[in-house]
Amino acid sequence: MSSVVNLREVILGILMEITEDGAYSHVVLREVLDKYQYLPKRDRAFISRVTEGTLENMLLLDFVIESFSKVPVYNMKPLIRNLLRMSVYQLRYMDSVPDSAVCNEAVKIAARHGFYNLKGFVNGVLRTAAREMDRIVWPDPAEDPEKYLSVTYSMPVWILRKWMGQFGVAATEKICRSFMEEKGTFVRCDLRRASKEEIIESLQAQEIEVKEHPYLDYALEIRGYNYLQAVNAFRDGWIQVQDVSSMLAGEAAAPNWGDTCIDVCAAPGGKSMHLAQKLQGSGYVEARDISERKVKLMQEMIERSGAINIRAKVQDATIAVPGDRGKADIVLADVPCSGLGVIGKKQDIKYKITQAKQDEIIRLQRKILHVVNEYVKPGGVLIYSTCTIGADENQNNLKWFLNYFPFRLESIDPYIPAQLHSATTKGGYIQLLPGIHQCDGFFIARLRRMEE
Repeated sequence: MSSVVNLREVILGILMEITEDGAYSHVVLREVLDKYQYLPKRDRAFISRVTEGTLENMLLLDFVIESFSKVPVYNMKPLIRNLLRMSVYQLRYMDSVPDSAVCNEAVKIAARHGFYNLKGFVNGVLRTAAREMDRIVWPDPAEDPEKYLSVTYSMPVWILRKWMGQFGVAATEKICRSFMEEKGTFVRCDLRRASKEEIIESLQAQEIEVKEHPYLDYALEIRGYNYLQAVNAFRDGWIQVQDVSSMLAGEAAAPNWGDTCIDVCAAPGGKSMHLAQKLQGSGYVEARDISERKVKLMQEMIERSGAINIRAKVQDATIAVPGDRGKADIVLADVPCSGLGVIGKKQDIKYKITQAKQDEIIRLQRKILHVVNEYVKPGGVLIYSTCTIGADENQNNLKWFLNYFPFRLESIDPYIPAQLHSATTKGGYIQLLPGIHQCDGFFIARLRRMEE
């Protein structure tokens, strides 16, 4: 490890930003790794693994800590709480790190931050945990499935109850287990700029592991790269980071030559670029977002890709644009959501969302739909999608929407792979589930506006 940068101090700072200041894990971690780009790959990997592993297993780590501490986790000082979490993670999951080093470093960090009076407490909890880890009594799945799933997969109970009620216990465990599995980065190939064979060859030339995806022939999973901006295929605009579930939204939209498309909540822009690519240079795609910073990033991505039929624009989706009424052949409304389908990539989401916040999100989703449905011309298509799981933000929103607006659901079977066909896809929508499907959790519905 680096003798200049104290990696554990860096990790603790990241965890404090996320758990105490409300920052988003993927944003903070990316910024930190960019800042320490000069560090050896091994050190950067240590920062990523301990940060992500601690967040991923936080409720389990709290259970371990409370097995050896008389002080409940949430009565501890925030810095001590996070210091114990990241240290217990190393003790439990990282055999290559000596237990003595974990304990000694934690005590030193506590002292450096002024907690001299808690050095003995930190040392005692960690050394007992290291010694007694194998003797912990874990929740019994038969006696208390809720607590078992909550501790084993670090999932809040209120979320589990909803999923268990809708999908059953077995499917809920598959979903939770999938979030814990290590996955690569999924990318969409721009086959206009290079063939799939050329793209794969370029990636492998940089010693990047490449795997093709069974759903879409232009989708790849890549692993083993250190820094995305250093990947030639990415820098040249041959590939775009995008999950397969998001690609399926573009498939469901199925734009025709010359169509006008509006993506009302477009950032980070993958779906908008996909639509532009499917239009083969014809038509027009407007990628909108409320954030000026995100719109700027989307425009940079557009310029890197060389696409000529798309532009990014700052626009609040809740505010109507009168001149756009009846203008679009396709409106893509991938609305803000709880994000519970992408917990595998953003582990802190499950701790940040609450029932009250979800209710607020649903009101925002409906406000957006109330506005943007007007942009769809008679006979045009509205794609409603979210990256979440559960009926509240998905099927229930569909029922509400169909009660108030002149649209009908339309089968998505002609547009998606046959292995995904089901009664619901024939009826116009699909709920993709991690662990059940080979992609993120995602909801896609295709709605056709009635002819006037």
